[in-house]
Parts: sequence; C-alpha cells; structure tokens
Amino acid sequence: MPFNPLLILFGAIVLVIVGYLLWLAYTIITSPIPLTYNFKSVIIRWRSTSATILGIALVVTVYILLHAMAAGLERSSANTGDPRNIMIVRKGSTAESSSIVMRDQFKLIQYLPQIARDEKGQPIISADLAVIINLPRRDNGGEANVTMRGVSPMGMELRPQVKLVSGRWFVPGKREVVVSQKMAARFTSTDIGQQFKTGGHELTVVGWFDGGESAFDSEMWMDADEARSIFDRENYSSLLARTANTNDAAVLMQRIETDKRMALRANFETDYYAEQTTTAIPIKFLGTFLATAMSIGAIFAAMNTMYAAVGARTREIGTLRVLGFRRRVILASFNLEGAILAGIGGVLGCSLALLAQYVCVAFDVHFGTLSFNTFSEVIFQFRVTPGLVLQGMIFAVVVGIIGSLLPAIRAARLPVIASLKSV
Repeated sequence: MPFNPLLILFGAIVLVIVGYLLWLAYTIITSPIPLTYNFKSVIIRWRSTSATILGIALVVTVYILLHAMAAGLERSSANTGDPRNIMIVRKGSTAESSSIVMRDQFKLIQYLPQIARDEKGQPIISADLAVIINLPRRDNGGEANVTMRGVSPMGMELRPQVKLVSGRWFVPGKREVVVSQKMAARFTSTDIGQQFKTGGHELTVVGWFDGGESAFDSEMWMDADEARSIFDRENYSSLLARTANTNDAAVLMQRIETDKRMALRANFETDYYAEQTTTAIPIKFLGTFLATAMSIGAIFAAMNTMYAAVGARTREIGTLRVLGFRRRVILASFNLEGAILAGIGGVLGCSLALLAQYVCVAFDVHFGTLSFNTFSEVIFQFRVTPGLVLQGMIFAVVVGIIGSLLPAIRAARLPVIASLKSV
C-alpha cells in the first residue's frame, strides 16, 4: 500500500478526538459534580442559550434532510426489480438508454433452456427500449428529460411491483402510453385521454401506474415495437428475463458473459438497479459540505454562549475550586454543558427533519432531480432513517464539545482568589 501522509494525518486526528472523548466520558462518570447541575445551568440561562440551540438545530436539520434526499434516491434504486429476474445489457453501457441489444440476440436468448416458461410455454422475457424524451413541466416550469420505456407483452408480468391505478394498459401496436402517476403530476398533457407529441408523433395517455416507490415511478411505458418504429430504432436497449431458480440464473449469466459473439453482460435486476445510485453522491457531498460550513458558525455560537456562561459564573467556579473540585473536573463539567446544549439543538433538528418527512408523506410530496446515469428526471421522496438521526445527534454533540472546549479550559484555569473576588 503506498504511503499516504494525508491518510495518516486524518487517522491521527481521529485518534486524538476519540482519546479526548474517552477521557471526557471517564471524567464525567467519576466526577462528584451531579449531571443535574449542568442541565439546570442550561435551563436557567435559556435566553442566552436559545440562539445557540436554534443555530445547531438548523445545521442538523439541513444535514439530515440533504442526506435524506440521497437516501430516498438510493431507496428508489434499491427498491426496484425482482430477485428472480436477470437484466441483460451491452457491455460497457452505464444505463439502458446507452445500451444496444440486437434483435438476433433477443431471438437467440429467449429460447435458451435457462429461461423460465409460463403456463402457455412462452418464454418469460421482455425486450425493452429505453429512450429519453423532452416534455414541458406543469405550471410553466420549463422542460425536462423523461425516460420512455418500450416494453414487450411480458414486461408487465416481469415487474409485479408496478400496478395500474387508473385507466388501462396500452394496446400493443397502437401509439398509446401509460404514465407513472407521480410523473403525471409533474408534466403537462399526461392526464388520461390527453395527447403529447414526441418523435414527430402524437401519443395518447390511456392509463396511470404506480411503481411502488421504485425507479419505475420515473418512467412512461408503451409497446416496445411501436417505440422502435416511432423513434426509428432498429434494436432494443435491454432484455429482462426470468429464470426458474438460482442455478439457472448463474448458468445463464455465465453463458452470456463468456459468449464473445454477443458482447453482453448479465446481472440480477435488483443488483443492476442498486448500482444506479451515483446521483445520490453529489447530494451527499453537498449535505456534508453545507453542514460543515454551517457547523463553523454553530461552533462559534456555542463558544460565545459558553464564554458568557463562564464570565457570569466566575464566583461559582471559584467556589467549586475551594470545595476541592479539581481543574479537570471543572473542564469536563463545562464541556459536558456545551454537549448538553448542542444535544438539545440536535433533538430539535432531528424533530424538524422528521416533521418535514411526515408532511411530505402525508401530502404525497415528491421531488425530482437529474439522474447522472440516464440524464432524465428521477423522482424520489425524503427518507429519514434511524441511522441519519443518530448521525445528526452525534454531529450536534461533537459541535457542542468543540465549541465549548476553549471556554471550558478558561473556566478550569481561573485563579481561585480572583474568582471569589469577582462581582
């Protein structure tokens, strides 16, 4: 492994922080000063601490909500697909819209013995065409790219999580389209019975479907062969096949991967969509960056509050020293007080984030962003997980400890006689 000084520096900083937190925890546990003393100090001085609490709450709320957006995007991809299905695309393609599967390849693969058959003996496989179209948003909100998926007759059976909620399914061979209910709420001319123009042709919306909080909620569906005709495509984008068992799945994937004539790759559908999460990475980075920038202000706010507390309690600190409390106990006590202050802000911030999620779920509010895989609109919803709440609380407490460290050191170093003489 190559020498990385930055990694070593980061590891050293982490060790110092962990060591200090362990020392702080040990001092607090063995300290004769009761915890109620610190809680009462925060409550009694609520006017001076409320601004700091609100500032930290805002930081935690922003941190959690931005990461909740990323979690919602990841859930949308991870919640897509059936573990029995195999996705087949061209080698080297990053998304279906950039993949090509020849019709001859489809005819060859659909009759392989590993492909499952239905009651009529027909192979359970769908040849799909994924194309990107441009549609205007509702309320003059500009335009955006949308994924139009052409599916074969078996496509609906292979995707049981997609349910028709209104209207009917399209008729093969006709220029009809079924739209995700969530997409219909965002784009014009997508109500049932309406028409929109794309590829030089008018398409009629005949139904709405619900994708079950999956990636299919960001799509529109029509007949695959009709889509090939409208968009002047000779071949398909991908194949979705079902195998009878895991052994057949392994054999099928191995056969496709090793056949150099095909230049295709196969993977479980669930794994394929789980890999399509790169859109969440920039949002996570933005959330961390904003929270870090805002935390600097929160640290200074906590520092200012704790300095004010030290100044107002100089005689109190001197009395504690006269009673025999050691400097490290005073330092730990004020550091703990800063952590309690930030912890209250963290609880408030987590509550605000959970409230935002509740409102979004109650009113069925969804959000859209650009997918870096397909360059089309992808729809998702906030997902505040227990892990994010825990991260928010840890983040808040760390901010409080860092912000109160210098005031705590000042409190511990105050001369006893000068403290007692303070007015």
